[in-house]
Amino acid sequence: MELTAAQRRIVFAVVVFALAGLGVYVFTSAGHGTDGSGAASHHAAGQGAGGTGTGGQGTSPASTQPAASPSVSSSSSPAGAAPTDTRNPDIYQWLPFTKAGLASAASVAVRFGAAYGTFSYTEKAPAYVASMRGLVTQQLSGQISAAYSAPGVASLRASRKQVSAGSARITSLRAFGSSSVTFIVAVTEQITATKNSGPLTTSYAVTLTGGDTSWRVSGLEYEGAGNS
Repeated sequence: MELTAAQRRIVFAVVVFALAGLGVYVFTSAGHGTDGSGAASHHAAGQGAGGTGTGGQGTSPASTQPAASPSVSSSSSPAGAAPTDTRNPDIYQWLPFTKAGLASAASVAVRFGAAYGTFSYTEKAPAYVASMRGLVTQQLSGQISAAYSAPGVASLRASRKQVSAGSARITSLRAFGSSSVTFIVAVTEQITATKNSGPLTTSYAVTLTGGDTSWRVSGLEYEGAGNS
């Protein structure tokens, strides 16, 4: 049936009204949906950033993933890896005397070496060994005195008018026991004489006995003799 002009105007008005209502509904629904997803994204971004509020800048959850990567890499170290101890070992825990005790023994050895290398052709044996008093045992003092007074040695010293200024240094620790320690000591004699002047360095094995800060040299021989 063909509609009259008036009927067509009524139908057109109803369609326009219906379309307007549908547009309002669609627009309103779309607006509500956008607000909800935006709040969810903001909340996720805020959590991903550690709760610092960086999500308010529009950061997406995907962009916050790198922030979690340090904890992943830090836990990826080998489980069997042991920590490295770079501290120096306390070697004195392996020795039968203290650090002060060893230092005292070394001091006696050096002082003895310097005295042993210091002499003059004008000195007799008693004066020579007197410089070592308190550094050597009585037995060793007698042996040194006898060697110094030996006819061949004494006559050569006198004929060349030898005068020596001695010095000493420890080059190594050879051996030790509960009450003894042996150092290798390089004794240098700076000799002034009518013949063969100059420095002469000889290495000795110097053994000390005692303990703590009370040590005496009890043995002396050439390094190559192998005394321990």
